[in-house]
Amino acid sequence: MNLVPAEVMAGELDLMWQSVFTWASWGIVIIMLLIALRMGLKQKTPFYVFAVLAAGVGAYIEPLYDVAFDLWFYDVSNGVAGAMWSHFTAFGIVQPNWTHSGYMILYSSACLYAGRALYEGRISTPTLFLIWLAEITVSCIFEMVGTGTGVYTYYGPYVMRIWNYPLVIGVLEGTQVILFTVLAVQFWRRVNSPIGLLGLFVIFPITMMGANGGLGAPIIISLHLSEAEFSQGLIWATTFLTYGLCILAVYGASKFMPEPIRKVEVRAPSYTSDAIPA
Repeated sequence: MNLVPAEVMAGELDLMWQSVFTWASWGIVIIMLLIALRMGLKQKTPFYVFAVLAAGVGAYIEPLYDVAFDLWFYDVSNGVAGAMWSHFTAFGIVQPNWTHSGYMILYSSACLYAGRALYEGRISTPTLFLIWLAEITVSCIFEMVGTGTGVYTYYGPYVMRIWNYPLVIGVLEGTQVILFTVLAVQFWRRVNSPIGLLGLFVIFPITMMGANGGLGAPIIISLHLSEAEFSQGLIWATTFLTYGLCILAVYGASKFMPEPIRKVEVRAPSYTSDAIPA
């Protein structure tokens, strides 16, 4: 495993932007949970609340993601470590508590605005790709603020960066949203009990690691080759390979979207002359 460069570890955390990320993201999550609760009460299902919470709990696997994708959260201010508002450290990477709120915003929001339409089979393949592009855009905006303002960084030898943010990360995150949302809704269609929907807490880490660790495997491996085997050209090649795999995954997910729900046609009773008293 590559060691984090000393200059990266010594990077200064912007305390103001840490406050913005923390309070703003958790504020958005509260609003999302209220919306999810209202939708759930109206539709008599805990699906929306469970989907949001599943993403939040899933953030505990963030350190695995950090190691794979060369992500470092800054923890030094004025030369002194311990400036981050953190709740645990794994693999030597201090974790900010807003990772949980960030996960809920980035990875579960599609369940709120597209979940019901998917459930009823009202999402077409072009619309699914539009959702994918929208999620990539949101991911880029969210993370470009973090990498551009001194909150965290992707220090690996990425290409195609936007304000220090590798575009390939946004594409992978948008793909993860699609895979999680489609699989979660398919599960919802097949599970009748509220307790059964707790399976969403298992589905999230499966799609999170499957999308990023599976589809992102080419770029992960090329980032961590030995110095003798490393090639910037290979980074370019695996970046575009990852894009292609993500497109293929979203197309595949479109083939697994639920079929439209057929409404039972209710007809008025038909009376014949035999049924009518003379």
